[in-house]
Amino acid sequence: MAITAAMVKELRESTGAGMMDAKKALVETDGDMEAAVDWLRTKGLAKAAKKSGRTAAEGLVAVIVDGGTGVAVEVNSETDFVAKNGEFQDMVAGIAKAALTVDSVEALAEADLGGKTVATTLTDKIATIGENMTLRRMAKLEGETVVSYVHNAAAPGMGKIGVLVAMTGGDDAIGKQVAMHIAAANPAALSEADMDPALVEKEKQVQMDIARESGKPEAVIEKMIVGRMKKFVAESTLLNQQFVVNPDLTVEAAAKEAGATITGFVRVEVGEGIEVEKEDFAAEVAKAAQG
Repeated sequence: MAITAAMVKELRESTGAGMMDAKKALVETDGDMEAAVDWLRTKGLAKAAKKSGRTAAEGLVAVIVDGGTGVAVEVNSETDFVAKNGEFQDMVAGIAKAALTVDSVEALAEADLGGKTVATTLTDKIATIGENMTLRRMAKLEGETVVSYVHNAAAPGMGKIGVLVAMTGGDDAIGKQVAMHIAAANPAALSEADMDPALVEKEKQVQMDIARESGKPEAVIEKMIVGRMKKFVAESTLLNQQFVVNPDLTVEAAAKEAGATITGFVRVEVGEGIEVEKEDFAAEVAKAAQG
């Protein structure tokens, strides 16, 4: 596969690696961007293991709680300007309320919203506001108590990051603190048992390759991996993370002190995982001039 300058640039920006190292990584992995990131990590050349996907889409996440049920809904727009539009915000709030009655984003698209389906409402709003919009996803959480939190709120109950926390015992105060922690720390799972096995195995393989680069015996490497994976799990799982409010405690320990047990969470961030093709300013002007 031909390695282009654009590919090298993208890998450099996502990892902080040097130009020649980024190019070599792409050559070694036949242009596979994700594998190239892992190759750089193995060689100790990636300054930061950033995700290659960039968060670029705009819009809002709305959260709403009714008793022991909470939902988070993401509706995307092309620009942040539209996300600040009152009409758009009212529509998103209505969609979130409708989400309480369904269990999937497909069902939500067909749910009633003021006499029209959500899908039809979106189409009509595209026509009136003049910008493309999409109902991207929804997440539902149930528990004895469900607490919500919105980070960078644009309006009540909606913003750039929406979090739901389910728990037994405790009160809204600890629930809100844990929700704020989730917004900041972005855990991959509640506990080790809830982690994606593929994610764990991938990290283990990367760490083994890094360790082997040191030239140490396999017996020593195996012991090193146990410690490194323990740290990875602690940093990736909510219950084992250091609590941002009190780093001397894990989230699980802090909740226990408050008489609460965290049973689940949802974190939805606007545009998470979406890549948008970008052009430089000169290219945009040239395209416009061509009509």
